[in-house]
Amino acid sequence: MKQLTLNIPEALDLSEHEAKRFLAAKLYETGRLSLGQAAVLAGLSKIAFSEILADYGVSLINYPDSDISRDAAKL
Repeated sequence: MKQLTLNIPEALDLSEHEAKRFLAAKLYETGRLSLGQAAVLAGLSKIAFSEILADYGVSLINYPDSDISRDAAKL
C-alpha cells in the first residue's frame, strides 16, 4: 500500500483514524475504491465500514445516476 503524508491544520483537530475513515468514505462514494478496499483503508471490517458511511454523508448504495436512468428506461 502506498504511504501518504498530509499536513493538516491544528485547528481541524482530526485524528489519523478519523482522516483515514473520511478519505475511505469519500473514495468509496466517488467509485475510486470498492467497499472492501475502502474498509481496509479505514481499518475496519466491511460491515463496520458500511455502518459509518452515513456519518460522512455517503450512501451504502453506490449506484451512479446514469446507471439508474438507463435501468429505469429498460422497464
